[in-house]
Amino acid sequence: MKSLGGFYYLHCEDGTQLECRARGVFRNKNIKPCVGDWALAEVTGEGTGYVQEILPRSNSLVRPPLANLDQLVLVVSIAEPAPNALVLDKLIAIAEYQKIQPVVVITKADLKEPDDFADIYRKAGFPVAVVCSLNVEGVEAVKELLKGKFSAFCGNSGAGKSSLLNALDPRFGIDTGDISQKLGRGRHTTRHVEIYELDNGALVADTPGFSAVDLEKFQVILKDELQHCFREFEPYIEDCRFTGCSHTKEKGCAVLEAIRNGEIAKSRHESYLALYEQAKQIKVWELK
Repeated sequence: MKSLGGFYYLHCEDGTQLECRARGVFRNKNIKPCVGDWALAEVTGEGTGYVQEILPRSNSLVRPPLANLDQLVLVVSIAEPAPNALVLDKLIAIAEYQKIQPVVVITKADLKEPDDFADIYRKAGFPVAVVCSLNVEGVEAVKELLKGKFSAFCGNSGAGKSSLLNALDPRFGIDTGDISQKLGRGRHTTRHVEIYELDNGALVADTPGFSAVDLEKFQVILKDELQHCFREFEPYIEDCRFTGCSHTKEKGCAVLEAIRNGEIAKSRHESYLALYEQAKQIKVWELK
């Protein structure tokens, strides 16, 4: 449930809490426990123990270190600042690649009409919530999307992620520096990651400083895999005339035909083209 300064805080099946260290075997195998991991632990004292084994993960992120996420909530403002569709679409692609459900939350709807932008993502098949000045109705819509799921929020500066989290639950406003000082581990402030349980049973990771840059830096998608990270392409991929179609300029491309017919948003394809060009520069042998 929490990772801080080399300590891991486990919520056990019987309702007890354990403060654990990790066995040295993890360092030898280059494995580090993440918030969200399911683990086996050995109890060594009153409320203390050691993490013995990390169970298989359904997905994981490097930064912030999180595992087994159900949803990645992408917070984007419709104005001040204006949305960057390319950044948003890259984050969605990364979530899709990791088999994490992307959820789009559009903030500052009191400053500009968000419907056209929201419809792009609803039409592509993503859950979308619109928040207007953090009113009760907008926050409740976000809460409903979180119910029964383990989610993390990602948003760049100015998008309103922190304000939204604080409106969901005041505990997100706790300064991580204060927490670390109380525990006598102030120098580990930036490593603080914690899961909070909301009143509707939702689990939400509190990840200070988690922004688009973190995801982009630590996740690589190769060009041949990118098409499967745009879910609205999937119904058309098999209908392309040529095997291995890149969906960029080929004759007989069913994806391009769907864009011409308005079935796929042009802005989404423009993001795909930009990401495809970036992916072409990646040398597979450099990654190994």
